[in-house]
Amino acid sequence: MLKRVFPIFKWLPEYHKDLLLGDLKAGTITAVMLIPQGLAYAIIAGLPPVYGLYAALLPQIIYALMGTSRQVAIGPVALDSLIVATAIGSLSISGIESIIAAVLLLTLLVGGLQILMGIMRMGVLVNYLSKPVISGFTSAAAVIIGMSQVKYFLGIETSSSNQLQHILASLYQNIGSTQLISVVVCTSTILLILISRKIDRRLPAPLIATLFGIALVAITRWDLQGLSVVGHIPEGLPEFIGTEISTELLAQLLPLAFALAVLGYMEIISIGKGIEEKEEQFNIKPNQELLALGTTNFFGAFFQSYPVSASFSRSAVNYQSGVKTNLAGLTSAIWVGLFLLFFTQTFYFLPIAVLAGIIMVAVFGLIDIRYAKTLFHTQKDEFFLLVVTMLITLFLGITQGITLGVLLSLLLMVVRSSKPHYAVLGQIKSTQYYKNIERFEKDILIDPELLIFRYDSQLFFGNRDYFKTVLTKEAIQKGSQLRGVILVARGITYIDSSGLSTLQSMIKWFHDKDVRFMVAGAIGPARDILHNSKLDLLIEEKNFFAKTKDAVDNFKGVSYPTEIQKKVSNQTSTKK
Repeated sequence: MLKRVFPIFKWLPEYHKDLLLGDLKAGTITAVMLIPQGLAYAIIAGLPPVYGLYAALLPQIIYALMGTSRQVAIGPVALDSLIVATAIGSLSISGIESIIAAVLLLTLLVGGLQILMGIMRMGVLVNYLSKPVISGFTSAAAVIIGMSQVKYFLGIETSSSNQLQHILASLYQNIGSTQLISVVVCTSTILLILISRKIDRRLPAPLIATLFGIALVAITRWDLQGLSVVGHIPEGLPEFIGTEISTELLAQLLPLAFALAVLGYMEIISIGKGIEEKEEQFNIKPNQELLALGTTNFFGAFFQSYPVSASFSRSAVNYQSGVKTNLAGLTSAIWVGLFLLFFTQTFYFLPIAVLAGIIMVAVFGLIDIRYAKTLFHTQKDEFFLLVVTMLITLFLGITQGITLGVLLSLLLMVVRSSKPHYAVLGQIKSTQYYKNIERFEKDILIDPELLIFRYDSQLFFGNRDYFKTVLTKEAIQKGSQLRGVILVARGITYIDSSGLSTLQSMIKWFHDKDVRFMVAGAIGPARDILHNSKLDLLIEEKNFFAKTKDAVDNFKGVSYPTEIQKKVSNQTSTKK
């Protein structure tokens, strides 16, 4: 039980010293990136900058103890920060203390909802996140985050948004204020990272770029010429404070808290599963992730943290830096704590343009063009799903993108299940194989008196009319010579009441035409349903067969089933 709730107790005893260097390096680099990011994201959320660091401290420690993804980086997130700002902006609140109190209550609600979802095992939601949706969502989010850094690249002020068209419009309106110094610094950062990787991918390129930026500004004092830097940060760890709960405020924040709870979960799962594709030895556990993320937010609220989730950019940097275990998260949290205690002035000269360059290089690596090309050539419907999810996320927003992407996945599943694959089978010459006559038309023996029909799906209300249509069509094509129908049912895993009604009407239709109806290869669950509905009495026990060949031979009168064959083809959970 302890290991299930706190996975760290499972992997820590097996921890090998060879992993330590990678974790320490990744944790350090992530911390170097997280500290200035946290400051900037807090401002986006409408909070004093230091609250971004508070959100980077305790949440990382809790997630390291409870999280199941070893590469995900937890902390303040740009998109969530935008939503927090929107949520608080919709309330009639004035004064920084009231705003902070509302944000902390919002964080408490988000954590409580996520814990409740985890206890209710609602991690099953992840099953509806298909890979095309994840890829489209991740790629679009990477573009949005990357484009949101362009203002720092150019050194201009723009309005904040999570919609691409608004970001571009704001950039266009303010591009005349571009600062050449910012462009030079950010471009140098990007080139430095790329060159460092070219020389040796093991080099901590983001850390090198950060130190380069601090030294450059400390020497040149370009901050006096308008280059934005991190500046002054107050010292000290966050204190424990109680969260005030107002019934009226609670009612206003609850819908927004639910949206943030689901979005945060989707973010951590999308990022975790995206990295999981590259690291097959690790498996993210959705329900545990809900509990872990919920606990970070719930307890973080008492230590002045605002809602956190997984960061696309930091997770990418974390992964690229060689992270091995969640010890990297603890390392990052320790660095943040030490920074708050002793080194708040260290990053005074760190240019925001350097941070922008690090983020832009990291997040654009999350755009998986190769996968999109593969889908375009192999599965057009899933390529369409990826593109639509990406466009919705880009132009309507993150929440809308992931929500509508999931809905489109479900719609695609419904469309597929409404017209599943079926095949008319025939015997391959000189063999006992019965295969699709369209695939083996030159090698097939077709009996004009027998229709062998295989249906490769469950039979339910959504496809019962299709089943009736295609089976009737194939029977009519056989003409007046038709004397027998074999339903190859090994692909029919379930039959609902609507499907049973349709199957019953088809059996009676064949009987009225003096056509024998047989079932071959029905699996146990399907046989149980046929037995419980009494439909097996209409089909008759003698017309159930374990294999297609047994049914064909019996129809031709060349063999009869043995007792064991009868038992295998008719056995149900209610027949002993």
